[in-house]
Amino acid sequence: MKTVRINRKGADRLAAGHPWIFSSDVLDRGGAEGGEAVLVAGPKDRLLGVAHYSAASQISLRLLSRQSEAIGPDFFLRRIRAAEQFRRRVAAGAEAYRVVHAEGDLLPALIVDRYGDYLVVQTLDQGMDRAKAGIVAALEELFAPRGIVERNDSAVRRHEDLPLVTGLLAGEAPPPLVQVRMNGLLFHADLVHGQKTGVFLDQRENYPAAARHAHGRALDCFTSTGGFALHMAPRAESVTAIDSSAAVLEVARRNAAANGIRNVEFREANVFDLLAAERGARRRYGTIVLDPPAFSKSRQTVDSAARGYKEINLRALELLEPGGVLVTCSCSHHVAESLLLEIVASASLDAGRTLRVLDRRTQAQDHPILLTVPETHYLKCLILEVL
Repeated sequence: MKTVRINRKGADRLAAGHPWIFSSDVLDRGGAEGGEAVLVAGPKDRLLGVAHYSAASQISLRLLSRQSEAIGPDFFLRRIRAAEQFRRRVAAGAEAYRVVHAEGDLLPALIVDRYGDYLVVQTLDQGMDRAKAGIVAALEELFAPRGIVERNDSAVRRHEDLPLVTGLLAGEAPPPLVQVRMNGLLFHADLVHGQKTGVFLDQRENYPAAARHAHGRALDCFTSTGGFALHMAPRAESVTAIDSSAAVLEVARRNAAANGIRNVEFREANVFDLLAAERGARRRYGTIVLDPPAFSKSRQTVDSAARGYKEINLRALELLEPGGVLVTCSCSHHVAESLLLEIVASASLDAGRTLRVLDRRTQAQDHPILLTVPETHYLKCLILEVL
């Protein structure tokens, strides 16, 4: 392998437990080409490990191992086997779950999700994209899936000068909708065109947590394929589920029908506009869920994202009756839980509501968080009660 040399700042970052080295900390790329696995050397030529090198991204190196070892099919087989063994502990019995969570499983830029007999793969940097054949071989050996789908249509690949593509990597193509069971409910997942890789697997543990507190008339904002709405339905008098996408609402309706759930109404609307209209109509709810898309995807947009989160939480709080429950989420990793708490507290003061914290949650355990890699902690979920 070629050797890439980095400065003291980059070496200190690795020593602090973070796997990324930025282009500004690379002293000599040693002739490395994009996507290669390279040795990483620090000051005094001290070997620091092996990483994937990117010739395009500001993240030039993503550490794969702190030892000198070959990065090939055997490496991916060992790492993915270890990831799956962890899932047998934290996602036992689940039909749909995340098999590999990038840095959280020491496989930076690699995502693998399982939907029954099918796997969905995302290779989000030049290194993992170049290693795709070895990754697929390891997945076939470990899981013998019916098919492996590539969902490399994420915009983050543009930072790596990689094309946005979807398609079949191995086996047979999945049906338009794959049916899986989650928390005892049936869901349909579109593995090729659906949001994320099909459904929101990271909320799997938060759905029943929210349902435990649901009551009265419930409002599920940004419902997507109906995750929160269908889980809350048995505990709520009725649920109104809102999304701006007609396509995902059609899947949500199929999910409701598959489970025999009849007290959920799905409506296509802009959530901000609908909340304002509901306030004008003086409607009240016992439970409101806010699970918006990421409002901030960079540090530069955190302030504008904070304003968006405050506005939507303020509007929701104005609609809740005394004793009402607000379930509010953020999937912006740049918006820390402390900032989200501050935002919601400010909204509660403006709304004249006193809130009690019932639960503070994060992504499901099959999306593991590394203590020294804050980027792996992206989902925050607060469950709050109006006093």
